[in-house]
Amino acid sequence: MTQTGERRRPAEPGRRPSRDRAGADRARRAKARRGKRSVQDRRRTTRPVKRREIRRRWVALLSVLTVVALVYLLWFSSMLGVQQVDVVGASSVPADQIRGTAAVPDQKPMLRLDTDEIRDRVAQMPGIATVDVSRSWPSTLEITVTERAAIAFFDSGPGGDGVHLVDGGGVVFKTVKERPAGLPELKLPSVSADDPVTRAVTGVLGVIPLQLLKQVTTATAKTPGSVEFALADGKTVRWGTPADTERKAKVLAALLTREGKVFDVSAPDLPTVS
Repeated sequence: MTQTGERRRPAEPGRRPSRDRAGADRARRAKARRGKRSVQDRRRTTRPVKRREIRRRWVALLSVLTVVALVYLLWFSSMLGVQQVDVVGASSVPADQIRGTAAVPDQKPMLRLDTDEIRDRVAQMPGIATVDVSRSWPSTLEITVTERAAIAFFDSGPGGDGVHLVDGGGVVFKTVKERPAGLPELKLPSVSADDPVTRAVTGVLGVIPLQLLKQVTTATAKTPGSVEFALADGKTVRWGTPADTERKAKVLAALLTREGKVFDVSAPDLPTVS
């Protein structure tokens, strides 16, 4: 009961005061706003992720296309095919002959060239000692050769096929019509790179001092350990085995100042003159 005597009406059952309803409404609106903000936040964070994913896919696709294009360009296209074959180091062997033997297909993609096969073909040429084949991008193949150098010759005699040049390894690589000046003649039962006697004689001729080589007119041997030279002044040098070449050359240079016909340096520590 109030001071005025009026009795306060009790609240109806199940009914909340207006303040409670207002608070509930505010809570619902706040929750709705939070939900809306949450959706907006998710959208804002999702968009960059999607953009990054799309960007990554494009980058991956472009990378694949680039690789495919490079493979086609290098392996199949004639754009980087052979357009020129350069020969380096050739003098006595014609460069065109080397190119013909190399048989490099024109416009063939550089990466598809079998350089080992090309090298092996050129190496079969009699006048070629060594071969190196390399690519010079974008379209040139370079063949570098070392030609065989004659160290001696032998004459096949009457009824034979001429005068043959021999290199330091005993390889017979060229036939000429006349005896070459300044080279010693081999006087051997047979001349071949597979013959130990031939290799012994040419091996010695290839390493003796040039001044001594110029004096040698003929070289002979019956075994690999019995190499002999005849000099232009009629003297004979018994060299023996191909071993101790430097030592033998020094000893021989001193011996040749003496009188004599046969100079034996096969045992350089015990040389003899007779």
